[in-house]
Amino acid sequence: MIIASRFNGPPGTGNGGYSAGTFAVLATGGVPEVTLVKPPPLDVPLTAGDGSVIDPAGEVIAAVRAVPTFEPVAPPVTLDAAIEAARGYAGFADHPFPTCYVCGPERADGLRVFPGPVDGVVAAPFTAPASVTTETVWAALDCPGGWSVLSPGRAYVLGRMAAVVGTLPEPGSESVAVGMLASTEGRRAAVHTALYTPAGDLLAHARATWVAI
Repeated sequence: MIIASRFNGPPGTGNGGYSAGTFAVLATGGVPEVTLVKPPPLDVPLTAGDGSVIDPAGEVIAAVRAVPTFEPVAPPVTLDAAIEAARGYAGFADHPFPTCYVCGPERADGLRVFPGPVDGVVAAPFTAPASVTTETVWAALDCPGGWSVLSPGRAYVLGRMAAVVGTLPEPGSESVAVGMLASTEGRRAAVHTALYTPAGDLLAHARATWVAI
């Protein structure tokens, strides 16, 4: 397994959602849940251990397990509402990682998911790239959760994520990514995300823990 450099989150490390989606193949018998133990390195061959992802130095990068299925929590938002919400994306003015593959405004070649506030959640339109994989969907589900808790001067990174991917969006299609904050405790925030078609049909959903840094 290799996280290519273009799939970065914070500078020099892998986007949490894309990395977790890559590592999720190690889970069997349930919904994959990935805990990121260390920031995923870029362009480095990683190997599978016993339920873990290991770097060339033998350090554990992530732990992977299967968990029972769970229901979506983040509600659908209309495409028009998501487009309007994205205009208020806080990351345009203050972004801890502006070159993030998913939500970085400085990445013309990224997914450009810019979640803004709407009706107690954050939402953004998502245009599927020409090549859509399960990792792409994990990535699109990742950052909207973070932007449900991120605030100026306080950055968070993904700590743990579990995702149910029902249907991959068609290349070039529009969908709506929604993020919702469930709770905070100390440095940790529990969030839910979902990806819906413009008609409100569920494509995928996730739950995650983000950690303030």
